[in-house]
Amino acid sequence: MKVFTSIGQWPEQSWSWLLLFLSSLALVLTALYFQYSMGLEPCIMCIYQRVATIAIGVAALLPLFSNNTITRLLAFIGWGVSAIWGFFIAREHVDMLGASNPFFVTCDIVPNFPDWLLLHEWLPSMFAATGDCGEIDWVFAGLAMPEWMVVVFAIYSVLFISVLGARLLSAKKL
Repeated sequence: MKVFTSIGQWPEQSWSWLLLFLSSLALVLTALYFQYSMGLEPCIMCIYQRVATIAIGVAALLPLFSNNTITRLLAFIGWGVSAIWGFFIAREHVDMLGASNPFFVTCDIVPNFPDWLLLHEWLPSMFAATGDCGEIDWVFAGLAMPEWMVVVFAIYSVLFISVLGARLLSAKKL
C-alpha cells in the first residue's frame, strides 16, 4: 500500500510539521482577532480549546527544530492528546449550547489550570475567560464557533490517527 507508506513518511518531512504549526497559529490568531477586533469574549470552554490549539502548535515545533525519533514521539503525543482533548471540550461546549434548559447550563469563570501553569494569571489578555458559554455570538455557514471547533479538532484527530496508523502499518519507528 503505497499510500500508507507515503502518509507514514510525512513525519520525517519538516513541511508536514510546519503545516501543522501554521494551521494552529492561524486558528489562534483568528481567535484573537475575534476577541479583540470583533469583541467576542471567550468563555472558559473557548479558553480550553485555545490551549489545546496552542499545544498542537507547540508539539509541531519540536520536530521543526530537531526531527528525530524522540522529538517525533513527543510531537505525536502532544498532537494526539491535544487534538482529542480539544475535540471532547468542543463537543461539551456544543452540548451546552444545545441544552434543553439553558438556565441550568453553567461554566466556570476562572480556568482550572494546574497550580504550576496559571496561564490566566500570567497572560490574562489571552487566557482569561470573560464570556458566557451559553451565548452564540458568531455563526458561519450555519455553524456556531464551538461547532466549527468540533470540525477543526475532528480533522486534527483524524489526521493524527491516519498518520500514526500509516506509520505503524509501514512498520517504521515513530
